[in-house]
Amino acid sequence: MSVPWPRTPPTAADRASYADAAVRPFWLDPDATDVTLPDPAPPIVGTAEADLCVVGGGFTGLWAALHAKREDPSRDVLLLEAQTCGFGASGRNGGFCVASLTHGIGNGHERFPDELATLERLGLQQHEALIADLERHGVDADLERTGELTILLDPAHAPEAEEEAALLRDHGHDAEVLDVAAARRQLRSPVVQGALADRTGAALVHPGKLALGLRAAALRAGVRIAEHTPVDALEPEGSLGAVALVTPRGRVRARRVLLATNAYGQLLPAVRRRIVPVYDYVLMTEPLRPEQRAAIGWEGRQGIGDWANRFHYFRLTRDDRILWGGYDAVHRFGNPVRPSLDDHDPTFARLAQQFFVAFPQLRGLRFTHRWGGAIDTCSRFSAFFALAHGGRVSAVAGYTGLGVGASRFGAQVALDLLDGRETEATALRYVRERPVPFPPEPLRWTGIAITRNRLAAADRTGRRGLWLRALDRLGLGFDS
Repeated sequence: MSVPWPRTPPTAADRASYADAAVRPFWLDPDATDVTLPDPAPPIVGTAEADLCVVGGGFTGLWAALHAKREDPSRDVLLLEAQTCGFGASGRNGGFCVASLTHGIGNGHERFPDELATLERLGLQQHEALIADLERHGVDADLERTGELTILLDPAHAPEAEEEAALLRDHGHDAEVLDVAAARRQLRSPVVQGALADRTGAALVHPGKLALGLRAAALRAGVRIAEHTPVDALEPEGSLGAVALVTPRGRVRARRVLLATNAYGQLLPAVRRRIVPVYDYVLMTEPLRPEQRAAIGWEGRQGIGDWANRFHYFRLTRDDRILWGGYDAVHRFGNPVRPSLDDHDPTFARLAQQFFVAFPQLRGLRFTHRWGGAIDTCSRFSAFFALAHGGRVSAVAGYTGLGVGASRFGAQVALDLLDGRETEATALRYVRERPVPFPPEPLRWTGIAITRNRLAAADRTGRRGLWLRALDRLGLGFDS
């Protein structure tokens, strides 16, 4: 059996379902969800100084600023954001907050087998610490501790799911594989052929509320924030032992700099070579009526993904909308990241078509929002770290779409490296080693295009071909 998604073109009805959708992230739309957008913080004009300058106002940057003020309330922390806090991937994701630091336990087992027990323990610990921090800072992010389901689209994947469930249980998770009947009691969909249920270390959040809540907490902690302040370059300040950050209308001198921009602009060549921006696209439905909600089951409200290489992810919101995203992972020649790429009709049409295959009982449902954004993927699929400018600059990047929870950990490690603290985490090979860089263009685009083609073929046939097996042996890959 192959994946159940149609190979025929989307219909006019599929396209009509999202024709009137707003092209903006639902999470930051105050007309659709209960968020209040703050007035932007004034940009940097002229010169400024700081003990620590954090570049990037997403989850990683905001957590880093909060960590820094927790460790030393007297430390002068300045956060610079090119747009407004939460603008990038932090305001565009699905809100899956999971404990894994390695993009799933299977990827961790393959790449860091000798450190997996430590990474899993640290991941579960930091997941609980994140939840405690939200309560301590008074951040209401609509958090639901739901667990997660990975649904099987082909029963032939059941043995692989059993292996992963056993690995999860070995590392403290409450996990089991559900047969078709049990899985369809969780989610009423004809595409479901079984599922892996993991009830440990997985929650859902409202990403917009999380980003804006962390921003407010940072301001309360004394962090200075400057929005609409992109950083164009880093320059050493010579004998002063500082780094200058050049902005369009000013200059900031900082003793230490932490870079948390991910796919939205990289200032360090060593990081830039190791990530590629991959565009992910999302649809959000209108709220389900009670009878529609009853028709799909989903009483556990778990975050859900499917087992395919080109996978979907989907979840319910507090007001019972369905977020439906994934499948296409669009990489473009030259690695562009710009607002015009947030709207991509071929992908939205395909997503709408596949949604109604998964939920035929919801045919006629409308989508109110559609959006896209860049994910910073790397060849090991999990965050990595770098130091530059004589240890005065640190960076973390490469979350590959699983950074909602891992960003708190990444921020702490990047700060520890910057401050020279030796911890259990900083001693890990996971932290000390960087992923293999991507080749320059045109080899980069060509290699990714071939890999995406072969992943699609593997989903259709159930077999990994020569190209994918070669990447597996080299420890490389590309994740949708």
